Formats: sequence, C-alpha cells, structure tokens
Amino acid sequence: MDQAFFLKMFAALIAIVSPPANLPVFLSLTAGRTPAEQRSVAITAIAGLTIGAVVVSFTGEAILTLFGISLDAFRLAGGFLILLIAINLVSGEQSNVHHGTDEERRRQAFAGNPGIYPLAVPMLLGPGTITTLIIFRGEAVDRADDIAYAAALGLTIALMAATLLAAPLLGRMMGETATSIMSRIMGMLLAAIAMEMMVASLKVLLPGLA
Repeated sequence: MDQAFFLKMFAALIAIVSPPANLPVFLSLTAGRTPAEQRSVAITAIAGLTIGAVVVSFTGEAILTLFGISLDAFRLAGGFLILLIAINLVSGEQSNVHHGTDEERRRQAFAGNPGIYPLAVPMLLGPGTITTLIIFRGEAVDRADDIAYAAALGLTIALMAATLLAAPLLGRMMGETATSIMSRIMGMLLAAIAMEMMVASLKVLLPGLA
C-alpha cells in the first residue's frame, strides 16, 4: 500500500466528512428520537454514504470522459470548491455546499428519516466528497494506490459510523469548544490539500507556471 497516497486521501476525506462538525447536526436532526431510532438513522446514513461512495469511485472518471472534461480541469474546479468548504470550517460557519441553504435546512427539520437526506446526501456525500473521490481515483496508477484508496475510504466510513452510532455519548463528552477547535483544525488541513490540488492542476493546464 502506498502510505503517502493513503494519508493524503484519508486526510482530505476525514476533513470534508468532518465527524466533529457533523456530530451536532446529527444530534439536532435526531433530537427526541429513541436510541433505537437514532441507531436506525445512523445506519441508514452510513449505508447511503457507502453505496454512494462506491458508485462514484467506479463511475466518476467515466462521467468526466462522457462530458469531455479532463481530470486536471476537474481537479482545479474541485480544489476551488473544497477550498470554499475549508474556509467555512475555519470561520465556524456551515457550508451551503454540504449543509444546504436556509430553505433546505427548514425542510430537513420535517424529514421522517433524515438518514439519506440530508445526512448521507449532501452532508456526508456532498460535492466536496464526490470531488475528492474522483480526483484520487484518477491519481491511482497501480495496485498499491488502489489498496490505499480503498483503505482510506473504508477507514473514513468506519470512523463516521463509529461517530454516529456513539453520537449521544460523544455529544455529552464533547463540548462546543472542542467541536469548534477540531473543525477549524480540519479546515486548515483541508485548505492546504485544496491549494495543492489547484496548484498541481494549474501546472498541467498552464505549463509556463511550472
């Protein structure tokens, strides 16, 4: 397994999915539900994330090819999108890209089972996550990279599952201060990864910059 590839992809995914940032969202969406109902919502969300991530991983590049979009052009646009998400994390704001607009959030409050919408999509499997999966899938060039890709995705899903299933306990243990600090740290990490994506794509699209 390519450890450098694994660490970079895992860092990008875990920063975007951001368990600390989504923990209070999950608790607010499941407030008033029984522990069994909360577990049901968590399992639904993780199942949706897993299925969606696998589909994107296998079809993302084909979709780009269908529309005649190069991976480097997509990496540049995706890097900019991920940078916007990182800025929201650093500033302590919810990103409309992943959490929806104010109107969408008002509709979410009336959702019967929020496991698929809005938890799985767009909060966990939003544009930033999809972009990251497609970009790293395109950068995987051998079996070692493929193993690292699968390991990074699997570990991210496992950590998110553990967070959601243990949400009531974690919510009591973690205060707002700890959540805010972790979100900002992940935002800085995500911003650095986004800039690296943009610079790498610009060097290919504009060779004179290299």
